[in-house]
Amino acid sequence: MGKQRERQRETTRMASQIPGGTSGMEATTSDIQAIVQLLKNSVVEKLNRPLHVYHAISYRSQVVAGMNYFIKVVIGDADDYIHIRVFQPLPSSDAKLSLEKIQTNKKLFDELENF
Repeated sequence: MGKQRERQRETTRMASQIPGGTSGMEATTSDIQAIVQLLKNSVVEKLNRPLHVYHAISYRSQVVAGMNYFIKVVIGDADDYIHIRVFQPLPSSDAKLSLEKIQTNKKLFDELENF
């Protein structure tokens, strides 16, 4: 029941968000964590280093022709974070989830912004 409730909350939030506008900061959900895990190999490849610690902390979203997610991910000790931008296409599209950009050298309290 928890996953269904999360999806309903996400659908409601998406419906209330202005297209092109970015949501406020949100706590990571299991759906966001699943997206981050699906893209781990792409992140490892772009960073060119192994990631023994790798999990989402928070995120923002942006309604476009699909959804952009801006996600803060902890990747190491103490204060080692990255920000990733992920594009999730509309369900009717043949396109796949994709890692669009990575910002490195981020800290816990760095603002997660549209990039």
